[in-house]
Amino acid sequence: MWALVTDNTITKIINNPKPLVIGDTQYSRNIFSFRWTNEEREAIGLYEVVFDNTNKKDEAYYTNTNQTFAYADGAVTASFGSPTAKALADTLFTAQDEIDGKGTEGEVAARGLKFQKKSIVKQQAAGILQDTDWYITRKADAGTAVPSAVTTHRAAVRTRSNEMETAIDNAADVDALAALYEYTRQEDGSHTRPLGEFPVLEI
Repeated sequence: MWALVTDNTITKIINNPKPLVIGDTQYSRNIFSFRWTNEEREAIGLYEVVFDNTNKKDEAYYTNTNQTFAYADGAVTASFGSPTAKALADTLFTAQDEIDGKGTEGEVAARGLKFQKKSIVKQQAAGILQDTDWYITRKADAGTAVPSAVTTHRAAVRTRSNEMETAIDNAADVDALAALYEYTRQEDGSHTRPLGEFPVLEI
């Protein structure tokens, strides 16, 4: 990405190489290639944009602002403003929303992060249990006993699912919620996260 600077003011942002008119001169798209040095481009007011992602946060948990461009000290920088944390709890329709025809007051307008994360946990648990559902079906149909390892595993999956949902519910803010999913390397070389993992069936 490049910026055209005229009289110390950014006048155009160029996302992709293309022919360009600067002043009274027509330049081919080669102006963006290695045939031109940065110094040569800057001499005619064309600067490669430097990206500053200091304020950019994980979009799974935050809403980032649009980038703004600034020219200072011979460089063009693209940066983000302060991000906004996404809602942990569900957002409900207000009385004004109902007046405006957007929804019924008190009903869910948008699901919060905690609901979304817990829904994923539930789906994962259901998917794991589905792998051994046939044992339960066989017992119901033919009376064949379910192996104890399977029974123990299914109980452990449900227990872990409940523990994960409780950890999600207990997250005080968005950063605490995100931290549950961050893996760290342990002394034995393994990687773990505070949220934990579902048990694996071993027969």
